[in-house]
Amino acid sequence: MELKSYYFPDCIEAGCDEAGRGCLAGAVFAAAVILPHDYRNAQLNDSKQLTERRRYELREVVQRDAIAWAVGIVEPQEIDRINILNASILAMHRALDQLSVRPEAIIVDGNRFKPWGSIPYATIVKGDGKYLSIAAASILAKTYRDDYMNRLADEYPQYDWHRNKGYPTKAHREAIRQHGTTPYHRMSYNLLGDGQLSFDFAD
Repeated sequence: MELKSYYFPDCIEAGCDEAGRGCLAGAVFAAAVILPHDYRNAQLNDSKQLTERRRYELREVVQRDAIAWAVGIVEPQEIDRINILNASILAMHRALDQLSVRPEAIIVDGNRFKPWGSIPYATIVKGDGKYLSIAAASILAKTYRDDYMNRLADEYPQYDWHRNKGYPTKAHREAIRQHGTTPYHRMSYNLLGDGQLSFDFAD
């Protein structure tokens, strides 16, 4: 099924999505993308439905074809301070702040958002599989976050971040158990999967 070009008719619309909400380590990334109003691309889809190679190929296409695009980041310490929902929305706001073209409307993957100035917005559950600009944002957020986690994996190879990208795999949790936490772990999360928060588990 080909994704829709826009939700709000006759205006400059930015699609937003985030990556890394469920991770135990690393920043949360979000992207905002403005595509041409009549844009068509049958290859664009929710980043989770694409292979890694395809995501990176499509990142280049999105960056070439978009009217404007940007990526926002919220670091683990900020996530611990304001919680992951607020951090995800803040990352989207930071992406929107960096756009070279100011949108007249915003569509967001999911069901939660906070106003960005006075710009009208709509939240769309599974929007990354319905609208091209949200799908494009999901690809940018995911690939730029993967690049970041690969860099951190070189710094801390014992946590298998090249493979798990900070998500709560068995190997990741076992590494935390054996080696403790890093400055990139989210200490407000249940890092060991034992039902306990991890503030007392910091280095």
